[in-house]
Amino acid sequence: MGIRYDWQEAEIRAIYNTALLELIYQAASVHRQYHNPRQIQVCKLISIKTGGCPEDCSYCAQSSRYQTEVKPQALLDKETVVNIAQQAKQNGVSRVCMGAAWREVRDNSQFDQVLDMVREVTALGLEVCCTLGMLTEVQAKRLEEAGLYAYNHNLDTSRNYYSTIITTRTYDDRLNTIKNVRQTNVTVCSGGILGLGESVEDRIAMLQTLANLCPHPESVPINILSQVKGTPLENQPDVPIWDVVRMIATARIIMPAADVRLSAGRAKLSHVEQALCFLAGANSIFSSDNGYMLTVTTPCPGYNTDQEMLKLFGLEVRPAFVGQKQVTA
Repeated sequence: MGIRYDWQEAEIRAIYNTALLELIYQAASVHRQYHNPRQIQVCKLISIKTGGCPEDCSYCAQSSRYQTEVKPQALLDKETVVNIAQQAKQNGVSRVCMGAAWREVRDNSQFDQVLDMVREVTALGLEVCCTLGMLTEVQAKRLEEAGLYAYNHNLDTSRNYYSTIITTRTYDDRLNTIKNVRQTNVTVCSGGILGLGESVEDRIAMLQTLANLCPHPESVPINILSQVKGTPLENQPDVPIWDVVRMIATARIIMPAADVRLSAGRAKLSHVEQALCFLAGANSIFSSDNGYMLTVTTPCPGYNTDQEMLKLFGLEVRPAFVGQKQVTA
């Protein structure tokens, strides 16, 4: 199967609705064509600036509009971030993502500090990803010059459902940030969240948007909602594992060269359920040293637990910079 950028919703729907075991088999076959099926990339997410975000994302513990357990914290100092990254590298992590609870990047001393962090963590031999909110083309180029490997900016859901979840920015704002990153050699990380109350059609539409970007995002995180007390989505039901597997498998088939990352919400899954996700094409996880992925409201398995799981499955951690940047058709 070649790489395409002209997927129709009906085609993606047919893939998504394929009998489950057949779908997993097809996805596993595609996965082996484009990736080493024995390798899993282990990532670490560092919240470099926590809470106080003015956005109203209905799922987010860091929004200043909701009363959650998250307490706003100032930007971490560079030494703290570098120390966390060094410890992560010693535990098999090859990609460090630095997240700041900002609506958008501003050209100020804090952005200068982030650029310094990017330089220092990159110098450790790690892939560095940032998620800092909306970004201009000039800011993307400054991040590129600092050595940034990837920029994360999730679509979250479909265009039609988006305004149900977020009203403080538009879907096109998100796509425009991705477009700005594409003016550089920085790779794109963009995916979505399952469990926001969206329909299967919303999931298919989101996948179509991602799969028709040219090139595809090099990284596609599939997140499972972590219900946060105090947010509008605190009472959402859990997502069935079969829905997660279908999303991973469909993403793998239509974006074959991308890394599909089993991201937030993985702590809810058993080892058997995670094994199904890996079989369906997921080849990346987020691991932690403190039991949390980003904030105290998002549990994340620890380094030791994940190392034992990968050993059990006969999988190995992938070194940094193995993935090839995609070439447009």
